[in-house]
Amino acid sequence: MAFKPAKWPRKLRSTEWFGGTSRDHIYHRSWMKNQGLPDDLFDGRPVIGICNTWSQLTPCNAHLRDLAERVKHGIYEAGGFPVEFPVFSTGESILRPTAMMFRNLASMDVEEAIRGAPLDGVVLLVGCDKTTPSLLMGAASVDIPAIVVTGGPMLNGWFQGERVGSGTHLWKFSEAVKAGEMTQEEFLEAEAAMSRSPGSCNTMGTASTMASMAEALGMALSGNAAIPAVDSRRRVMAHLSGRRIVQMVKDDLKPSDILTRESFENAIRTNGAIGGSTNAVIHLLAIAGRVGIDLSLDDWDKAGRDIPTIVNLMPSGKYLMEEFFYAGGLPVVIKRLGEAGMLNKDAITVSGETMWDQVKDVKNWNEDVILPADKALTSQGGIAILKGNLAPNGAVLKPSAASPHLMQHKGRAVVFEDIDDYKAKINDDTLDIDETCVMVLKNCGPKGYPGMSEVGNMGLPPKVLKKGITDMVRISDARMSGTAYGTVVLHTSPEAAAGGPLAVVKDGDMIELDVANRSIHLDISEQELSARLAAWKPSHHVPDSGYARLFHDHVQGADTGADFDFLKGCRGSAVPKDSH
Repeated sequence: MAFKPAKWPRKLRSTEWFGGTSRDHIYHRSWMKNQGLPDDLFDGRPVIGICNTWSQLTPCNAHLRDLAERVKHGIYEAGGFPVEFPVFSTGESILRPTAMMFRNLASMDVEEAIRGAPLDGVVLLVGCDKTTPSLLMGAASVDIPAIVVTGGPMLNGWFQGERVGSGTHLWKFSEAVKAGEMTQEEFLEAEAAMSRSPGSCNTMGTASTMASMAEALGMALSGNAAIPAVDSRRRVMAHLSGRRIVQMVKDDLKPSDILTRESFENAIRTNGAIGGSTNAVIHLLAIAGRVGIDLSLDDWDKAGRDIPTIVNLMPSGKYLMEEFFYAGGLPVVIKRLGEAGMLNKDAITVSGETMWDQVKDVKNWNEDVILPADKALTSQGGIAILKGNLAPNGAVLKPSAASPHLMQHKGRAVVFEDIDDYKAKINDDTLDIDETCVMVLKNCGPKGYPGMSEVGNMGLPPKVLKKGITDMVRISDARMSGTAYGTVVLHTSPEAAAGGPLAVVKDGDMIELDVANRSIHLDISEQELSARLAAWKPSHHVPDSGYARLFHDHVQGADTGADFDFLKGCRGSAVPKDSH
């Protein structure tokens, strides 16, 4: 059904604060005027919040102050009143134990900042991995008009004549040092080449994936995802988004109008086509939960299973986001999906147009970067959802980043009880392990770490690397950086810390992986598995107090998005009561 704009002019939400002559209205306006604001900014025009995740502790977002100014220009031009405010910025590269632990906290910050302030619409300034889902989750819960503006990816890295992908080459070079193929001095020299401009990951890591998901969901203007951070067109995108949010308020075009089941299906298929991060699974499930859409792991398999991966970017391919932008960016990918009958063409977007109307005329300028379907990196991309007695609620694997010869594999389990156990053992040459084994990591899920850190792509033991082996089957309840690669089974649910079957795997157990049949199986009898689970006792640390305790007590499983149980599907009034 086509979106029908609301009538304009009309009384806006912000007039509850500013639109009158009572003591309370004067109170709100007079305090705002200490910033030198003229009377006519309070005349009933749309008040637009600029929700800014700028932080020097979030390197991906350290340039967002400039973009905020560009957004303001657009808002003023369109007749709006911009007000910028900070929210918790969850930087993956710095924040411990993991930014994922604070995604839900950031979403709560965003939700209450929007709900409690006199805003008619919001621009969500995002960049680093968790800032995009946390701002979308918070804005969706309030459901006033919102638009996403991402900070954009870094320029290509270069070292010794080779493209250097952020994250991807960190893992590659680290393994090369352990294998004796690269010196420590060379590794340190390469460091300067990894992050040579402002912006987020230049690979199809989680930041670039989530920027693409925002665009594929219809929550960002077409073309937003791939523009490099330092390209002048990134500033233009911010400027145009500032203009657009004012009209969205006039039309009353809200997240609930855009974030439909059809738009989530579009995002899932897009993720397969771009070779996107497994982290998209957990974030889209959480965002869907905030708007009351019953999205599940099964939907990921149904909608995304037969999507060819056509974007030739690291970690799945060879290019980086800079080349992706020059080739035409995400609109070309979405057009390809539409031409193949894999797109819900009528899904509405923040532009007010349908998804198909936005992309139908775009061109592909480099078919080595955005490949024809018959030259796809893999014919069945997307995210493989695995189930079996080891993962009753599901686990995920990224086929485009995995080794084809390991997609069906049976091996002996080598178990690490937690990440500290892994670190203590992995470099020991006496560890009983070879390339046929299956590495199993426990207690790194939402409750276990706590927070579900990106440690699932465990580095291989040096004695295996020195044979020239670069991949093994790895299984955990953790996450993996979107910049990482390998045959890695992640998000195993229920997690070990919640008493899932992963908790009772022992050294020497045989594990079978069959990606084609979507199966992950622990080769012990049902009776033995039941007996082990009955005898199991939790071994992970339970926080005593503070946010960590709240997180532990209320976080849900990865299979449903790891949101808090009291937030999912909970949308309160957009206009709180005035206390004055």
